[in-house]
Amino acid sequence: MGKPIYGLGEFSQLPEVEGERLPSISIVIPTYNSQQYLPECLKSILAQDYPRSKIEIIIADGGSSDNTLEIARNAGVDIIANNPLKTGEAGKAVGVKKAQNDIIALIDSDNILPEKSWLRKMVWPFIEDREIVATEPLYYTYRETDPVLTRYSALLGMNDPLCLFLGNYDRYCVLTGKWTNLHVPQVDQGNYIKVSLGKEVPTIGANGFMIKRNLVSDVGDYLFDIELLGNIISIGQNKVAKVKIGIVHLYGKDSEDFKRKQRRRINDYLLFKSRGLRKYPWLVKRNKLQIMKFIVYTVTTIPLLLQALSGYAKFRDDSWKFHVIACWLTLMIYAKGAMRSGTDQTAPKSN
Repeated sequence: MGKPIYGLGEFSQLPEVEGERLPSISIVIPTYNSQQYLPECLKSILAQDYPRSKIEIIIADGGSSDNTLEIARNAGVDIIANNPLKTGEAGKAVGVKKAQNDIIALIDSDNILPEKSWLRKMVWPFIEDREIVATEPLYYTYRETDPVLTRYSALLGMNDPLCLFLGNYDRYCVLTGKWTNLHVPQVDQGNYIKVSLGKEVPTIGANGFMIKRNLVSDVGDYLFDIELLGNIISIGQNKVAKVKIGIVHLYGKDSEDFKRKQRRRINDYLLFKSRGLRKYPWLVKRNKLQIMKFIVYTVTTIPLLLQALSGYAKFRDDSWKFHVIACWLTLMIYAKGAMRSGTDQTAPKSN
């Protein structure tokens, strides 16, 4: 199924762990008309070298009209719950409330676990170090056979190029050679990086994120990744492991998929902001300066071309040509959303 980018710091041989020592896992998957990718996602979960009796698979469905629910039932999913609010954040909240096991794993329907030992490797930090309260893959797995947009996102280490300028991302980026550009204390522990979260919090919390269930309390109608991290940091639980493995994120095929997802991203942001649900201070002074840099780079275009050429020099793949397109589409879609938020009393609903 492919290997993480470069294989940088690949996970060494996994220690033998008896089945009874393995924590139980509740896998939460939000869905909405997810028939395109869900079969591969579930297949990769069911192929894991992990006791099936210790895995609980929960589908939180937003009212799918395609074959999503039939696919889930045929795969033997343990729980199918209704998500009336439809969004992924609402689906996570629904699924987490149903979860009964030691560890909650947030896996999207367009994720694929790229190796059979994925679950064992992801839970190993919990077993080895009692301070670890959450884990997340270090990479988006790159596969030559994936579409251009998915390959570009895997190499960039993020799905939104604006995050490159903000420095707030959480997967290994070929361009920067880092998994985040924020200032977070971290110690290399061999198979994973032990991170101490504090003032600055990377966008950890999706696409394979795991957390101890007893720390996920008072979940409302929506579960926002970074808000969840903020809550556990506030009670002194701030040790997270970035595990040196990847996860496939089938982000999309082309510019049409990218435009649709960027529209949904800004629509959701405006909707949640208008309802006072997003509390994390994204637009701090430094972020505003970085947004201006993004605008200048995009309008002048040449700096983006230089970034794309730098990426190609480091990892030769023609998907880097999408970088300029991705930045221009992001600028136009976000600018339109910003203008709309200044005139509308309420933000648009997600679609």
